[in-house]
Amino acid sequence: MFFASDNSGPVPPQVLDALNRANDGHSMAYGADALTDQVTQQIRTLFEAPEAAVHLVATGTAANALALATLCQPFDTVFCSPIAHIHEDECNAPEFYTGGAKLTLVPGTDRMTPDALRSAIKTQGNRGVHGPRRGPVSITQVTEQGNLYDLDTLRALTTVAQHYGLSVHLDGARFANACVALNCTPAEMTWKVGIDVAVFGGTKNGLMGVEAVIFFDPALAREFELRRKRGAHLFSKHRYLAAQMAAYLQDDLWRRLAETANARSARLLAGLTSRADIRNEAAPT
Repeated sequence: MFFASDNSGPVPPQVLDALNRANDGHSMAYGADALTDQVTQQIRTLFEAPEAAVHLVATGTAANALALATLCQPFDTVFCSPIAHIHEDECNAPEFYTGGAKLTLVPGTDRMTPDALRSAIKTQGNRGVHGPRRGPVSITQVTEQGNLYDLDTLRALTTVAQHYGLSVHLDGARFANACVALNCTPAEMTWKVGIDVAVFGGTKNGLMGVEAVIFFDPALAREFELRRKRGAHLFSKHRYLAAQMAAYLQDDLWRRLAETANARSARLLAGLTSRADIRNEAAPT
């Protein structure tokens, strides 16, 4: 029995079939292929964002770090929870790719509250050249402890960020699991609540290795393309990334995989909580 995300499991056969089909003949490199164009349009349709800029990378770390580097300067700071994915699990990649932008940890648990975020923002940007400038807010959805931000909380957090003129990045490594759990659409969990840049994760939902970075304001995306190339994350045989994502989107495979994972997680939880000899350490004693 495996308790990790689906990045520890097999690749869905639909994805392997799509890779095999993409492996026929020749196609233009570096994303200039027809399959990448198709996937871009599919994601725009899924997210109800016809003008969005969509770019694929192979890893979640690259997606997050390059997105944040696009949103901030080296002298900025990124606001996130103390247990944010970008802080806990990415080996300072955001700091590396931003050229040194620091992370400001918003006090609290794995989920930021609007009040705590507002207080943290107020502590930064007040020291002139002696301190960091306020930069983007990064939200991990689902959190590293398996919790969700509901749509109202997401909207409240982005409202705080917008008040200070800050952009918001959604780390969506487990994006599909969150959508299924909240019974919402991708648009409802992103730009409709004020998210500026979202990562539509595939790897932790079973894919071989592909993530989509979605800029709802395409004006922000040109720099991402340059940073992706400079950071050695622009695949030459880009069609193999696009093939995975195309299969992921076909017939809502992304949602069906997440539904299966969520259902099995719920079954495990029900089984554990039904046992008298197992106690929830987080529950009041």
